[in-house]
Formats: sequence, structure tokens, C-alpha cells
Amino acid sequence: MATPPITRMLQEFAGGDKSALDRLMPLVYAELRRLAEGYLRNERTGHTLQPTALVHEAYLRLVDQNHSDYQSRGHFLAVAAHVMRQILIDHARARNAGKRGSGQPGCQLDEAIDAAIERPPLMIAIDDALAALEQIDARKAKLIEMRFFGGLTAEESAGVLELPVEKVRGELRLAQAWLQRQLDSDASSGA
Repeated sequence: MATPPITRMLQEFAGGDKSALDRLMPLVYAELRRLAEGYLRNERTGHTLQPTALVHEAYLRLVDQNHSDYQSRGHFLAVAAHVMRQILIDHARARNAGKRGSGQPGCQLDEAIDAAIERPPLMIAIDDALAALEQIDARKAKLIEMRFFGGLTAEESAGVLELPVEKVRGELRLAQAWLQRQLDSDASSGA
């Protein structure tokens, strides 16, 4: 069976051919733009970062990455989603240096992720909670990132991580519960 064109280009990029990413972008641009629009959906009107700019910034960071061993389209999109999230976190931290979310009301994890772009301190709190989860269980943190920030389904995440779908769903539930407790704890302590 022939290697799909996207996978072949990812392999070429992993092999050091930087031009492979240039050939890949037109094939995945619509998906990257969808990811960027999802991130920016709840952003305030007139925000300086637009979906196209977010995709372009992500592209520049992806080209500069030394780690480029993408195994599949889903894996590449998961990494791109992570890069976009980091761009937005950097942007939020720059806008809100020193505020750190003190006095933010508690809310449900689903609401928090949707509202995070609009309320940068909440985005920073979610990023901090994900970083803490990553220290405890990197795979669960990756699953949350792929699902909520990358928009990957449980099936796509299972394919990227080479896990059974049922295991992915179970770990996602545990990770969501842990993050919800973390966010609730941070909100009640004023952190």
C-alpha cells in the first residue's frame, strides 16, 4: 500500500527536508485555520491576533522546531495545536504580566476552555494546570490538549498515541476531573 502524501511529506520533513513543510501546508491549511478559528472564537473583538496570523506564526515555529518526527497527519495537527496554544499563552502572559488570575471565579472545565481566550488570566490558569498535570501524567495532559485545544476526536487521539479508544476516553475523563479540581482549588485559594 502506498504511503499517503501527507505522511510522506511529514517523513521528508523529519528527514531534514524543510521544503516538505512548504508542500504540506496547502494540504493541511484548512484544518490549521479551523484550529486557529476555534482558539480565537471567544476572543475579544479587535484582537490583534487573527486566525491567519496564528496559523502563520505556528508555521514559523514548526519550521524552526528541531523535533519534527511526525508520525501521521493527526500527530502533526496535535503538535500544531500545541504550538498555537503556546503562542496564545505567550500573548496572554505578555498582556497580563503580574495579574495571574487572582480573583477569577471558578467555573466548569468546558466553560473555562471556551472562555480562556477571552479572559487571558483564565488561559494562564489552564496552562498552569496543564503543566502541573504534565508533571504527574504527561499522556493525560497530551490527551486534554489534543481534544480541547486541537479538536481531535477520541479516535484520532487514539491513533496518534497508538492506544485503544476506550483507554483514551477513560484517561480523558480522569484528566478532566483532575483539571477541574485543580481549577476549582486555584479559584478558591485566589491563585
